[in-house]
Amino acid sequence: MPKAVGIDLGTTNSVIAVMEGGRPEVIVNAEGARTTPSVVAYKGEEILVGQIARRQAALNPAATLFEVKRFIGRRWDEVKEEAARSPFTVKEGPGGSVRVSVNGKDLAPEQVSAEVLRKLVADASAKLGSKITDAVITVPAYFDNSQREATKQAGEIAGLNVLRVINEPTAAALAYGLERKGNETVLVFDLGGGTFDVTILELGDGVFEVKSTAGDTHLGGADFDHRIVDWLADEFNKEHQFDLRKDKQALQRLIEAAEKAKIDLSNASETSVSLPFITFDPETRTPMHLERTLTRAKFEELTADLLKRVRHPVEQALSDAKMSASDINEVILVGGSTRIPAVKRIVKEITGKEPNESVNPDEAVALGAAVQAGIIQGDSSLGDIVLVDVTPLTLGVEVKGGMIAPMITRNTTVPAKKTEIYTTAENNQPGVEINVLQGERPMAADNKSLGRFKLEGIPPMRAGQAQIEVTFDIDANGILHVTAKEKTSGKESSIRIENTTTLDKTDVERMVKEAEQNAAADKARKEKVEKRNNLDSLRVQAQQQLDEAESADQGSKDKLKASIEAAEEAIRSEDDGKITDAQKNLEEELRTFMAANQNAGAAQGEAQQGPTVNTKKDDDVIDADFKPAE
Repeated sequence: MPKAVGIDLGTTNSVIAVMEGGRPEVIVNAEGARTTPSVVAYKGEEILVGQIARRQAALNPAATLFEVKRFIGRRWDEVKEEAARSPFTVKEGPGGSVRVSVNGKDLAPEQVSAEVLRKLVADASAKLGSKITDAVITVPAYFDNSQREATKQAGEIAGLNVLRVINEPTAAALAYGLERKGNETVLVFDLGGGTFDVTILELGDGVFEVKSTAGDTHLGGADFDHRIVDWLADEFNKEHQFDLRKDKQALQRLIEAAEKAKIDLSNASETSVSLPFITFDPETRTPMHLERTLTRAKFEELTADLLKRVRHPVEQALSDAKMSASDINEVILVGGSTRIPAVKRIVKEITGKEPNESVNPDEAVALGAAVQAGIIQGDSSLGDIVLVDVTPLTLGVEVKGGMIAPMITRNTTVPAKKTEIYTTAENNQPGVEINVLQGERPMAADNKSLGRFKLEGIPPMRAGQAQIEVTFDIDANGILHVTAKEKTSGKESSIRIENTTTLDKTDVERMVKEAEQNAAADKARKEKVEKRNNLDSLRVQAQQQLDEAESADQGSKDKLKASIEAAEEAIRSEDDGKITDAQKNLEEELRTFMAANQNAGAAQGEAQQGPTVNTKKDDDVIDADFKPAE
């Protein structure tokens, strides 16, 4: 049975892990790295993913996509701010969803994320020696229903059977608590590239029980980076009266420099930002350069409001769990942005504890996801582990007066199921529209609508007489399913979802087919490049043999030289047929040449050495070293 993997699909970087010998292990990618940048570039017909995509971003900013996780499952009106600061085009899609425009084609964020997943799985399959089909994928704990559904769809588009979608802090706790036997209350502080989560869990006797979760899906390391970007751009604008944010290439270079500066300031009190030839004077066309020194104190000043925002979710999680900071035994830091010294300082101030740094903040989530995958597959080495998670936000329906009637409150253990009876507001009302909401505000308009469900065909009756049974069912992935039926008459009606941001089934199926076609095209393209490279390597080898073979006869030299020239021409033409023929011909000529050269060398060696047997008559031999036996 092929092993299931755990995948941390991150905003900035992604990681894949698997259970090996009873322990979760990170699987390195094709480049030998343990993390893969969540970057996808579209270069002509070619799709680049990971570090290779990141390296060419400055030259191809409009078609290099990053931080796409911030758009997945979101509505356009939720992400306008993030969209405005991207060097690539983000726009409104069907039904108020989000689309990324690349080379004249509109892509759903799920499609882009699927490319990252496909890269992770392909590399891991090659390392493990078997094709991976099953996976557990993590999401921020504060992801809502549509974001979770969209993440699952990204996995399906990538050709995966998504066994479970689990919360990132919960996964990190699994990695941390796997070998711990005592009872502990743990606070997981997860500040990643695009989201922030706080989760409180109780661990003990193989049970991982989430008590509460809180967070901010609009706060992450990218927001810290963009504060540096804005500062650099504003400083440059003051000096040169030119806004670098309006130049896509310059903006991409600023984003990369800002991330590097943030990382540097985690270990140093100041860092230099040097970007030569950042742009050209629009009038004189002379090059302009950016040189600035950023201190840690200035960085903390620029991000003061962001640092303040990490406090409330911690306090909220403690309040919801009915705990105080003194009840927490360990504080686990997850996510690369927890390396920021000011963040560590704030965590210590709030909890009164030195954060536990025994887990790698970049890898803990994927390792925990691998543990969950092992649990689902029945890995005997894990023993009896039980994971009890919660829903992060309250779910309810809109009722008369524009209010929300909560069905399942936040931090309810999942899976969960709740049924409530509602009725009609008017006489002979033929149907009702059920607006499903997610959020904590009392008014429906202030919460997020997950979808509107129509129940039609209600028999004529007085207002308040109909009994409409609405059932909310949250599965283990935290994904909501809603059903409704009219109870008085016993008649059931189907429900219809409208205006959701997630893709419908036909879209997912179409994207799966497109992905398969792209995979086949990528494979053919890779094979073509490899054939060309193989011929080029053989050409170099043949040229070296030709240059070193001084004793070879001119005829064989000329033949090999002609084959080398034919190989060069085939490589330039990029014609598959010519490349195949040239490869075969060059291999034969090189083999013949080397054999002939070896024989010629042996003959020449014999001539230099002299005969090895004596051809003279015995009576002509006079050798002073011998004398007749007496």
